[in-house]
Amino acid sequence: MTEYHADDYGLFPEQSRHIIDCYHTGALNGISIMPNSPYLSACMDEIKDIKDKLLITAHLNFVEGKPITGSNASRLTNAAGNFDIGFLKLLIISYIPVIRLFYKKQLATEIKAQLKACEPYMNNGEFRIDGHVHYHMIPVVFDALMDVLGAEDYKVSYIRFPKEVLGVYLKAFGKVKDIKPINVVKSLILNVLSARNERKYGEELRRMGVKSKLFMGVMLSGHMFYENVMACLPYLGDVLADKGESEVELLFHPGDVSVPEDIKCLTSKDDYEFLTSANREKEAKALKKLGSNLKR
Repeated sequence: MTEYHADDYGLFPEQSRHIIDCYHTGALNGISIMPNSPYLSACMDEIKDIKDKLLITAHLNFVEGKPITGSNASRLTNAAGNFDIGFLKLLIISYIPVIRLFYKKQLATEIKAQLKACEPYMNNGEFRIDGHVHYHMIPVVFDALMDVLGAEDYKVSYIRFPKEVLGVYLKAFGKVKDIKPINVVKSLILNVLSARNERKYGEELRRMGVKSKLFMGVMLSGHMFYENVMACLPYLGDVLADKGESEVELLFHPGDVSVPEDIKCLTSKDDYEFLTSANREKEAKALKKLGSNLKR
């Protein structure tokens, strides 16, 4: 099964409508929902008639907006109370004894609150989990997540491990036009972090019944355009065949933030640049074209 997935559902109403339109007119069959968004409940009400047809995932967020736990997440926020802790900073903190414990405690408290916010919307009473900008792969964050999952005895069917098969892009070299050097670095880092988390928690995850699947979406992050995806799919299919697997998650970001009032509410500079980019519309068009292909 191919999962055509969109992150960031529920961030804003209009932005979320742009995402779900890719289900009605395209290939979209999975969404990740923003736990700390004040619009989450209203946005989920908008899709209550099709919710069971979508793979819904809790999108743990330490980047955009305010934490659910407020001042209890003070190490993760700025003076305005908005999330403001960089990926690299948390990665470094992950390997600093004692200090990491203070951050891990606040992360665990916020993760518990975010999972609780998403719980009513999980299908079949089972959690699927990933993270905004893949923060959930940072060791101190993943360790905190595993502590919460163990303590709360949640049923979890899936956790995204954003491991790119780099050979796919080598084979598609010359056909893919939008691989940026920063995305190569991100892919390498996330591959290493994914391997670390699987190595440390593999047995526990298997015991919990947690599955992962092949993944594509970091190397072309921001540029999951139709032509790029189609150039890679044959080689990705070869990898699936070689591994004897049948499931892959393709990650898109079709939810552009275009309403002026919503744009003003974005708290992350990186999210501002990413979510207001015209590339969001191009990724939406990719999902719609892929949907047309599936209907043939």
